[in-house]
Amino acid sequence: MMRIVITGGAGFIGSNLAEVLALAPNNEVCVVDDLSTGRVENIPIASGIEFIKGSITDLQLMNEVLADADFVFHQAALPSVQRSIEDPAHTNEVNIRGTLNVLMAARDAGVKKVIYASSSSVYGDTPELPKREGMTPNPLSPYAVTKLVGEYYCKVFNDVYGLNTISLRYFNVYGPRQDPHSEYAAVIPRFVSRILKGEPPIIYGDGQQTRDFTFVKDVVNANILAMKSDATGVYNIASGRRISIQELATLITRLTGRDRDVEPVFDKPRKGDVRHSLADISRARADMGYKPEYSLERGLEETIRWFKLEMGR
Repeated sequence: MMRIVITGGAGFIGSNLAEVLALAPNNEVCVVDDLSTGRVENIPIASGIEFIKGSITDLQLMNEVLADADFVFHQAALPSVQRSIEDPAHTNEVNIRGTLNVLMAARDAGVKKVIYASSSSVYGDTPELPKREGMTPNPLSPYAVTKLVGEYYCKVFNDVYGLNTISLRYFNVYGPRQDPHSEYAAVIPRFVSRILKGEPPIIYGDGQQTRDFTFVKDVVNANILAMKSDATGVYNIASGRRISIQELATLITRLTGRDRDVEPVFDKPRKGDVRHSLADISRARADMGYKPEYSLERGLEETIRWFKLEMGR
């Protein structure tokens, strides 16, 4: 048996990852989550996944849970740029102190590899596109700073202590189980839920800002490839394509069949948001065999179906 621990495994990405890993007969999957943003309902029923309610800020708990772990997927974090701007101290405590706890516990337990969920936000608003791993980071928010510090800690534990680590810089992940109700909700679940209710999507700024959206199943595959490969260091995980937010709103209204009766409304830009984002994924492709399988339209269709079931529409 191979014991796999997923921090933040009741969250959006973590629960999708746990579900796939639990399908393998030789995997023993344990989820640790304090449920601050995750939901127990996200963990598939009868999957055999062990659930432990607790926080990564609890070092003693991390030592206990990781004591016999083979691999750790560190997904737990306080997400959202806006949340971090409003409460940088709490974001710092969870994302930096919590990550350090996970790494120390993994080192002491002799874990084979830690796969760390980082973020494209570390690049900031540098004008060069696409974003490449060798570019100088330029974080624009406390959240982005915490993700970059986590990468640095991973590198130090890799180089100094011999703990294999890999940091995956996610680009705008979307898909089933993403929460549309939080005030910090990402753009796609917010758009989909509003449009399905017949409400206009709200665009912050002029709508011409662009994003590289990544379907959650491609992110899950990237994590599993990262676990199986010898790759360490930092890797972009994205689709390698971008779309403007206004075009995204138009696409979602068409896919939901609401393009005749819903028009977006515009609001002021939000602090900390970058203007353009697009990833170079050639390094992940070469070193891990990563290849995104989902086009944006196909991923949105699957996402919209899930939201319709959740909303009873």
